[in-house]
Amino acid sequence: MFVPDGAQLLPSIPLLRGVAELAAELGARQTYEFLIGRYIDANPRQYTLTPAGPADLMAALAGPAPTVLDPACGTGALLRAVATRPDQCLYGQDSAPELAALAALRLALHSDATVRGAAADTLRADAFGEVRADAVLCHPPFNERNWGHDELAYDPRWEYGFPARTESELAWVQHALARLRDGGTAVLLMPPAAASRRSGRRVRADLLRRGALRAVIALPAGAAPPYNIPLHVWVLRRPVPGAQASPELLLVETAGLAAADGRDRQAWPPVQDAVLDVWRRFDRHGTVDERPGLARCVPVLELLDDEVDLAPARRLPPPAARGGAAELTAVRERLGDAVRRTADLMPPPAEPGDAVRLPVTTVGELARSGALLLRTGTGSGVSAPGVTRVLTEHDVLAGTEPSGTVDPLVAPLQESAVGETGDSVVTRPGDVVIPVSGGGTAARVIDEASAGAALGRGLTLLRPDPAALDPWFLAGFLRGTANNRQASSYASTAARLDVRRLRLPRLPLDGQRGYGERFRALAAFEDTLRLAGRLGEQLVRGLHDGLTDGTLPPE
Repeated sequence: MFVPDGAQLLPSIPLLRGVAELAAELGARQTYEFLIGRYIDANPRQYTLTPAGPADLMAALAGPAPTVLDPACGTGALLRAVATRPDQCLYGQDSAPELAALAALRLALHSDATVRGAAADTLRADAFGEVRADAVLCHPPFNERNWGHDELAYDPRWEYGFPARTESELAWVQHALARLRDGGTAVLLMPPAAASRRSGRRVRADLLRRGALRAVIALPAGAAPPYNIPLHVWVLRRPVPGAQASPELLLVETAGLAAADGRDRQAWPPVQDAVLDVWRRFDRHGTVDERPGLARCVPVLELLDDEVDLAPARRLPPPAARGGAAELTAVRERLGDAVRRTADLMPPPAEPGDAVRLPVTTVGELARSGALLLRTGTGSGVSAPGVTRVLTEHDVLAGTEPSGTVDPLVAPLQESAVGETGDSVVTRPGDVVIPVSGGGTAARVIDEASAGAALGRGLTLLRPDPAALDPWFLAGFLRGTANNRQASSYASTAARLDVRRLRLPRLPLDGQRGYGERFRALAAFEDTLRLAGRLGEQLVRGLHDGLTDGTLPPE
């Protein structure tokens, strides 16, 4: 490992001094969590991370355990989620030396457990071959072709069949089972294709026959990267010699429990609660009653066909018309109210007129003159006392309330005069927030419902001086399509907005207010359109489901 000498550290002395001061104020653990968060933010494409929601769920599914192993530990998110207990030992291995080192220090700061870390390719050079853990948690790399297929053909870990070259995930599954004590539990985050690819059907079949695979849980899309597909969680248990194999497999589908975007943190608690309730009942009794659209215990013999397809969505009965006819009637009534409000708020017909050329200024000039403050969001790492929510880019684009959550492990800093906490910014009524990536045209005026949230990554906040700028006037002109085009820059296929280059007319406050009222009315119209659209989609989906599953008559 490279260790810099004194001369190489000399340029970093101001940074090291700042870190020491932060640690003196916050403590070592909170400071480290903040720094590792900033490091990950600076390298977003280099590492595949396990978000806090899925990590907490996986640790809860494994249950309390004195010895826990993560053979692909990354920055230690899964092991950090494990419930602490006396005399606990945590083992983490990763092929990237820098991640193994970061994870080991993170875990050592997080709890009093004994931490053992290793940097090596787990499948080729297992550092913990003698360990028999009570639980294994793992978010393995997906779709690896160079995982050691040729050189590991006769490895004793392949108790359930030699994985195909295209089935690296099934190699990780069997590695996890091999490192468990008899009766120990392994929980892995898996791509959905691993449940149904033909190349893996023989291994899946043997996992079922011997009772090693206990549950397959489909998460909502957006719960973890890659965000565009609904990942699965596999729960496995190493068979106890002489014990009878479980005759049923638990299948759980959570897509109906969350919003369309599983990255909505407010939608995660219902997902976790429902999954844990079903799993604990199944783990205690060996079976659970069928819950349409959510969970079903499927006999293993029913699954042992030519496909051995374990995808929950293909085996579960559909929910009963999204709550039945009564709920659909209520949705229809809400949709009718929204449509009527939309008609009332519809802007008047546009009247032709001569184009007005007004003197212009830029956001950068306004910031330099003190007419507004400009701040950039950093996410959920640090927050002010009492701040628990984070306003995300998705919230701004969708017009929803703050859905992100502050990391509870990072202690608050002192709030400054402009509503900042260290590098964090807390929203206030009248602030204007705009996304800086994607090349879109969006600007949101913060109201009472959205105030008091930390500003998320990818967002810029403008705090206008009310004596100089009307916030609705500011937001309205920042949304102009031509304005965004001239202020956008492009790198490869990504677009980024230079907020300081955005333009708006140079008008006195009285002249701004006429524009501001018109922009405020347009925003109200847009909000009702969004609501009507969501309710319309919900009604159409519910009627389709009811008609196709037989719970609603055609007439």
